[in-house]
Amino acid sequence: MYDGDCGFCTTSVGLMARLRIHADAVIPWQHADLEALDLTPEECTEKLQWVSDDGGHRSGHEAVAQLLLGSRGWQPVGWLLLAPGVSWAAARLYDWVAAHRMSLPGGTPACKRAA
Repeated sequence: MYDGDCGFCTTSVGLMARLRIHADAVIPWQHADLEALDLTPEECTEKLQWVSDDGGHRSGHEAVAQLLLGSRGWQPVGWLLLAPGVSWAAARLYDWVAAHRMSLPGGTPACKRAA
């Protein structure tokens, strides 16, 4: 799930299709039953959320990694994002991108996270 109010996030979802990154369902968190998924609006506003069929959650760079692991040709990149050492750096990069998404391509002032 992504922030449907964020232009950068919406642009990123469009890029997924062009890069052939697969997901069973990609929906804005604003259209999801968060209570049933055991998620809060705050969690969804803060980071991308990935929910497995059995209800497991991953967020941020780990959610990106899960999307890549489920996409033909992208699995090595997904594993790399979860590798020790690289995972730490990927988490920091994800946090930086999330904090600056309003300034990135597709971003708008509506993309700014609450402080």
